[in-house]
Amino acid sequence: MLQVKNLIIMIMLLFSLIPVSAQIVKQDPNTVAPEDMDVDMKNPTFEPKLKVGMIKMGRDSMQYVELNKVWIYAPIVFKNAEERMEYNRLVYNIKKVLPIAQEVNVIVIETYQYLETLPNKKAKDKHMKYVEKSIKEEYGPRMRKLTYAQGKLLIKLIYRECNSSSYQLIQAFLGPIRAGFYQAFAWAFGASLTKKYDPNGADRLTERIVRQVEAGQL
Repeated sequence: MLQVKNLIIMIMLLFSLIPVSAQIVKQDPNTVAPEDMDVDMKNPTFEPKLKVGMIKMGRDSMQYVELNKVWIYAPIVFKNAEERMEYNRLVYNIKKVLPIAQEVNVIVIETYQYLETLPNKKAKDKHMKYVEKSIKEEYGPRMRKLTYAQGKLLIKLIYRECNSSSYQLIQAFLGPIRAGFYQAFAWAFGASLTKKYDPNGADRLTERIVRQVEAGQL
């Protein structure tokens, strides 16, 4: 239970940095705004993956090739230029924060697995201090460069990767008082740690883009 609690604290360290990013980011006047960028189908965030393997077929063996999933959707029909700009901005933001959300999930899994190999509480506490320091150094500057919209989107995508809201995690392991404190802190910046990810409802366009980005289609 202790190591799980420490992992939740580690996750919250990331979340506590997100609302701070809800600040006006100075932009180079020569930089093209995300909403003015056309989606570049030839420049995917994730490179398409190719897996080659072999299976036994009786006394023989057969080689196979496994490719990424390819998602087929009906083309989006934009009612006006503003809708197209909003879509372009969403694609840009997802491509920027999705890798971070996936890194968070990997950090949680790998840290938990490593803690399970340590002999005692002292060793685990020492390792968690190292992890906390590393997270602050690596993710602090990255979080502060995110825009307000990107920070809120990252909260949702971390929920997608971890399959639970940060509020639920804190409430379960740290209690309702600490959960309420973190929620109030996020709410002060216009965010919410109770936000859920609804891939079949409000977030269906986000899910569509995420799938295509992961498959190397965007």
